[in-house]
Amino acid sequence: MKSIIKNIIENDVFLNKIRKHLNSGSAYLAGGYIRDLATKLKGCGKDLSDIKTPHDRDIVLFHCDTENTARNIADSMGAAFVELDRENKIYRIVLGEDYADIAQGLNNNVDDDIDRRDFTINSIFYDLGKGEFYDKNRGFEDIETCTIRTKDLKNLSGDPLRMLRAYRFQSQLGFKIENGISKYIKDNAKTLDTIARERIHQEIMKMFEGEFLVQTLLEMYDAEFLEIVFPFIKNIKKIPPNTHHHLDLVHHSIETVNHIRIKKPLLKLAAFYHDIAKPLCWTIEEETGRHRFIGHDEKGGEIVKEELSNLKFSKKQIEYISKLVKHHIYPSSLMATDATTKAMARFIRKIHPDVEDLIELARADRLSARGKAVTDDMVEKNLKNLSDLLGYYESIKETLKEIPKLLDGKEIMEILNISAGPKLGRIINELKEAQISGTVKTKADAINFIKGL
Repeated sequence: MKSIIKNIIENDVFLNKIRKHLNSGSAYLAGGYIRDLATKLKGCGKDLSDIKTPHDRDIVLFHCDTENTARNIADSMGAAFVELDRENKIYRIVLGEDYADIAQGLNNNVDDDIDRRDFTINSIFYDLGKGEFYDKNRGFEDIETCTIRTKDLKNLSGDPLRMLRAYRFQSQLGFKIENGISKYIKDNAKTLDTIARERIHQEIMKMFEGEFLVQTLLEMYDAEFLEIVFPFIKNIKKIPPNTHHHLDLVHHSIETVNHIRIKKPLLKLAAFYHDIAKPLCWTIEEETGRHRFIGHDEKGGEIVKEELSNLKFSKKQIEYISKLVKHHIYPSSLMATDATTKAMARFIRKIHPDVEDLIELARADRLSARGKAVTDDMVEKNLKNLSDLLGYYESIKETLKEIPKLLDGKEIMEILNISAGPKLGRIINELKEAQISGTVKTKADAINFIKGL
């Protein structure tokens, strides 16, 4: 593994341009560059076809003027120079899609800088002068054993976000978090509240991209850390299993994430949040003992906005997740009543371009609720209905890219002798649905259609 990584480093064109301006013995490649190559190589064995040189590099300098060195490198390469952190002397050089962060080493001492790193898998250094690895804390060994370990638990207290980073790496790599770290997190979880929400948001997005997300969420819950990162967990964990759900609500939410097949972190987040409003809509029927959550979908679409806003999600991200939470029951309820083509077209017009994602969420929700009152026939029928709805959408999806405007509002008012208002809006929507369903294809069809209305 080391020889392969060394070969990649030595043949890194961008890195070699930088090395020309570095003094021997004073510069080290560090951090994610080496970790990412090592973890990929561990996963693919001798198949190197998908192993590519990382675009981001972290370089640590000792016993030199870091700012002037970084500026000189940028000038010589015709690259952009960015000051990231003047106090800690961290600078970025950017050339196209490649970039390097150049930082001043702690105390001008290599060992001190290595020992302060969050986890040993991030503490592997490569001496750019000697062409040798320096791995005093056995980072390569921990990659081989799939372990997330720290040199000193004090490294976590210096930046509480590192607790969340441990789980992010677990989600991405599938590594086991060392028991000492797990205990530390459980004892110090609340210190995460001191961290800026923007930084937490970044870690959440990376975590939800991970292949091992579900196991990570379960371990975060067991460590009582999940509700620190996602406050809504405090409320939904009150909802127990019931006749329609074989799992309590927290585990149902995580299981729904587990059944999402589309690799979209925001879709998985929507699955995670989809029942956020159930505690607010929870009733139990006296006669049957059935648990009801009437209106939780509509309510959830609203209250999820505040939760996501507090975590500094963007307006566009919030709108997407809110839309899926609000309508997560819509596909199944629509198809449970032998939906007409017109009804399906109305659904598609309302949800497009997120139809596939919403149907996937409805499917995952169905598979995650298998209480005693839910039979195999009910599940199979529900899944077939969703498959039929998806099939209909796929059959007309190409026509949705640009639906031609056969009649504008002014023409409709003249033809029907009506004025602007709600009635006109309804007619325009009806016409769009007719075009989506294929009933209306030409302007003549459109005129006849609105006259028929």
